[in-house]
Amino acid sequence: MWISACPIGIFKKDVEVHSISALQIMKGRTEISMNKPAIEGGTPVRNTKIYYGHQYLDQSDYDAVVDVLKSDYLTCGPKINELEDKLCKLTGAKYAVVCSNGTAALHMAAMAAGLGEGDELITTPITFAASANCALYVGATPVFADINADTYNIDPASVETHITEKTKAVVAVDYTGQAVELDRLTDICKKHNLVLIEDGAHSVGTLYNGKGVGSIADMTTFSFHPVKTITGGEGGAVLTNSEDYYKKLLLARSHGITRDTSLMANESEGPWYYEQVNLGYNYRMTDIQAGLIISQLDKLAMFKARRKEIVARYNEAFAKLDQIVVQKEIPESDTARHLYVLRINPDKLSINRRQFFDALGAENVVCNVHYIPVYYFPHYQKLGYRKGLCPKAEKLYDEIISLPLYYSMSDEDVDSVIEAVTKIAEYYKK
Repeated sequence: MWISACPIGIFKKDVEVHSISALQIMKGRTEISMNKPAIEGGTPVRNTKIYYGHQYLDQSDYDAVVDVLKSDYLTCGPKINELEDKLCKLTGAKYAVVCSNGTAALHMAAMAAGLGEGDELITTPITFAASANCALYVGATPVFADINADTYNIDPASVETHITEKTKAVVAVDYTGQAVELDRLTDICKKHNLVLIEDGAHSVGTLYNGKGVGSIADMTTFSFHPVKTITGGEGGAVLTNSEDYYKKLLLARSHGITRDTSLMANESEGPWYYEQVNLGYNYRMTDIQAGLIISQLDKLAMFKARRKEIVARYNEAFAKLDQIVVQKEIPESDTARHLYVLRINPDKLSINRRQFFDALGAENVVCNVHYIPVYYFPHYQKLGYRKGLCPKAEKLYDEIISLPLYYSMSDEDVDSVIEAVTKIAEYYKK
């Protein structure tokens, strides 16, 4: 460089100034190199991959399953009633009917609500397909209402604009675990004589104004899939305060078969006698699953607390970045968060969601996206649905990424996710 070629003592002041400037430039380039995203050739923030979700099992869970395996009942046994009682105590609901999975729970709820040919069911497009499919299962038509752009939950005002004389029910999804605006939705449903089904697949353990999700809507469905807050491997449940819905749910779960003499068309012929009084399905849960879920529920408070800690750290870190939008929560919801949804601000970034997603993956932070709007799918397109139905939901889909969030994440894991997001957001800042 020209500086090193200068004779010592000549233009000493200028040399010192230029030398400092050169060192600063070199330091700056080093910092840029150190913070270069891995996808651009930099060093990943992590040496091992971390994924968006993972179940947590401990010895008490293993013991619970083994105890059932050693018992007399693997299905249709005492663990089913024990789990149903535990869910009622947790939520404050009068009745619980457990079943094989969350999709079965939604189907059962649609059946109990009396949905059929010619009826319409309003739901959100930002959900797993089952929230809408449950209408198709019974011959009804799903209708998609738009979301609140701040909370990402279904917008009660949009629900009301979609109500017709054919509307019979609303499936409101507690997206990410945050409760929907239950007060407003309850008022709307009562006003129009609609059944309110709360899809609580994400919200086991969430409270709304101090009351457990499961005890407020006409029916609430749960899921116990492995990425949810608690798991049974698979499994679901429907909770309700209505004895009428409860009896219909029991029939829907077990082939429409009953031993309840009050529901039979004929007099019982003996202790072996039962009747199929309508069409139902085999949506039973095994005692093996129930035993595991019972054990998991004992850890729910611990799971919820840790997830809230992680969410709080994410929110604090990302609120400082103009390139990131933090999901807002309504004060009524004390949320047991299932998902952490990062939303990019495309006006502040030189890359799109796919590029941000890939860049996180290169840092060994393996994410997901929840959800593709349901009516985007080919099956719904064949039914006549088209893009453009819910502009806010569609914009959200273009901008969201689900970050790692689960109980067993260490503080170092959380730090690395924050570091990866910050690194990419700052590097590609407009």
